[in-house]
Amino acid sequence: MGVSESRGVRERKKRATREALSAAALRLAREHGPENVRVDDIAEAAGVSPRTYNNYFSSREQAIMVALAAERGQRVGAALRARPAEEPLDQAVVAAVIEQYSGDGEPARDTLALITSAPALQAEFLDTIAAIEGPLAEAIAARTGTGPDAGTGTVGADDAGDGRGTGRGQLGAEVLAAAVSAAARVAAERWLRPEPKTPFSVVLLDALTWVAPALRRRPREGGTHTSDPAHEF
Repeated sequence: MGVSESRGVRERKKRATREALSAAALRLAREHGPENVRVDDIAEAAGVSPRTYNNYFSSREQAIMVALAAERGQRVGAALRARPAEEPLDQAVVAAVIEQYSGDGEPARDTLALITSAPALQAEFLDTIAAIEGPLAEAIAARTGTGPDAGTGTVGADDAGDGRGTGRGQLGAEVLAAAVSAAARVAAERWLRPEPKTPFSVVLLDALTWVAPALRRRPREGGTHTSDPAHEF
């Protein structure tokens, strides 16, 4: 077995262990309530030691939420990269984010009940929403030609000078991703309230409409923009 093949086997085993732990954590949380689940219980249910558990998760809430969130941050970034190149940035970003939280990805009512049953779970859920920021910034930079992996893999003109994609263009991608992440977090906070019982994807889409104008504005040389902010709303 070659080095790369051996590394692939180890990675698959790690992924399987992580999935088994998160699945066990979610099952126990639903059966007994999240506050009544111990790390030792999760480890035992997954057939590993508590020490092994600690190599994968820092808390029971994190393990539970991984099963619910399904690593959506990376999936949002991948979804944006997969959108048609000719699609406007604002439409592509909104579609990529909504895609991960609608259909099969729509949080169910029992999921909402579980999350709201424990403050620590609510905090962990909001953290998973915020986790879309990094992958999204990279995907926006790649799409707009301002990141190190844009197009043919070269750094965009706005980023020339440091070789790492950290110039004006990359700054713009990070700011836009932060705005989208903040809108998603606000949507999540509203969704976690008892009323009204609106699907999360609907609340999220409403929140994202407020940042869409910023995604449509492209900076020009010298710091000006291609559109008049007064006419964006």
